[in-house]
Amino acid sequence: MLAKLAPTDYVWPEEYLAEEELATEKHEYLNGFVYPCNMAGAGDAHVKISLNAAALIKTHLRGSGCSTYISDMRVKVNAKDKAWFYPDVMVTCDPDDHERNTIKHNPMLVVEVMSPSTRDYDRGDKFVVYRQLANLREYVLIDPNEYAVDVFRLNAHQRWELFTYNGADTVAELTSIGFQCALQDLYEDVGL
Repeated sequence: MLAKLAPTDYVWPEEYLAEEELATEKHEYLNGFVYPCNMAGAGDAHVKISLNAAALIKTHLRGSGCSTYISDMRVKVNAKDKAWFYPDVMVTCDPDDHERNTIKHNPMLVVEVMSPSTRDYDRGDKFVVYRQLANLREYVLIDPNEYAVDVFRLNAHQRWELFTYNGADTVAELTSIGFQCALQDLYEDVGL
């Protein structure tokens, strides 16, 4: 059972996938190691911001042929060693992804709401792996403790640029999906 593994126990990708289908809790996989998702411990702000982001993006994309997914949907990254993550929110416009039931391969947008335990990982190693997604155009990190959103955007020269948005009245832009919203809408019902 995945939940009983020590962080140092190597797991083959096939074993992870088989066990994850039966698991009662979600686990992410990176380079042969399995990590429990912290969703059970997600705080009120984390959950509300994730829901707000998904709802705003889904509404914006209605009728576009793109789909918005929340944290129950896995993304597969074709990294050097295989990786599977559960992003808080992701968008894919790939018709092949629409045919895949439990795992998406080609998101163009990934949103992570950070927590104290994942902040460095989300900004570092996880982003390094996410950048291997062929269709990824934007990676968004949201701070649940203040009006602060960082958008990493792939530019025309295939370089990642950082766009930082701070303050309730600031309008954040996601060019990958042609979307804009004030941070106060993203943080609706979050007591800051």
